[in-house]
Amino acid sequence: MIELHLHLEGAMPPEFCRRLAAEKHIDISGIFTEDGSYAFQGFDHFLQVYEAATSVLQAPEDYARLTAAVLEQLEGVGVRYAETFVSPDFCGAPDKDAWAEYLGAMTEAAHASPVELRFIATCIRHFGPDKAKAAALCAAETAGGALVGWGMGGAETVGRAGDYAWAFDCAREAGLRITSHAGEWGGPDSVRETLDALRPERIGHGVRSIEDPALVERLAEDGIVLEVCPGSNLALGLYPRPSAHPIAKLRDAGVALTVSTDDPPFFHTTMPNERRILEEGFGWGDEEWDALQDAAIDAAFCDEATKDALRTT
Repeated sequence: MIELHLHLEGAMPPEFCRRLAAEKHIDISGIFTEDGSYAFQGFDHFLQVYEAATSVLQAPEDYARLTAAVLEQLEGVGVRYAETFVSPDFCGAPDKDAWAEYLGAMTEAAHASPVELRFIATCIRHFGPDKAKAAALCAAETAGGALVGWGMGGAETVGRAGDYAWAFDCAREAGLRITSHAGEWGGPDSVRETLDALRPERIGHGVRSIEDPALVERLAEDGIVLEVCPGSNLALGLYPRPSAHPIAKLRDAGVALTVSTDDPPFFHTTMPNERRILEEGFGWGDEEWDALQDAAIDAAFCDEATKDALRTT
């Protein structure tokens, strides 16, 4: 299986988070439910809990350990290739040397796994454009190798996409491929603004594009790939049930689609679970799933040799 929309910190197993917090004597007990999973209500609270969990990650070695733990879980569910978002804002920025040390530690940890892993550096939208510029400069200095892309996460209703254009131009000029979150909470206008201002080749989520037929037509015609995360959308209440999710309508309209887990332990999902959601909601079977996997390989930011290897294994 191929996964293109996965936040590294958001993939942190709760037990890993608690263990690291105990080692560092950090009290984060309030972010867990009684059964030990992450506890949040709605998207804004989710962001708060996410950042609280990330607070236990304070050194390159912490991120190396996290990378190894996440890759172990991916391997266990059959993922062969993944691209993961990681923000310089949490990893040493604006100090470029510190960020390079973090990235090096994560890359070294990834080399020990049979899962092919690539990194997409991201800015955090609600941290503002100035921090986005600093993060982009860090990413530009380390572009290449395992670092293949640049994007933006966080609260997409903060600011305008154009506020972040400098950071995206900086990353693009350094050779990084471009994606950005949009069309989840900001609606179809956020997708259109992102396309116009940031010129991505992929959109993270993008599902609310379905509310604007002209935008859907544009996505299909321009070959913009949506990184759809059904389990995330359901867990956060964006859609009430699998059959209400717009992924099938988007596919029928000719939009290129991939499927990923986003922040799997937060949303109690895995790639096999995403497949079950599609089976339950739309009766999709092997043919539809294989098409999604083929689309993910085509849309991946890795080199062609890696894509060829994924197609033949």
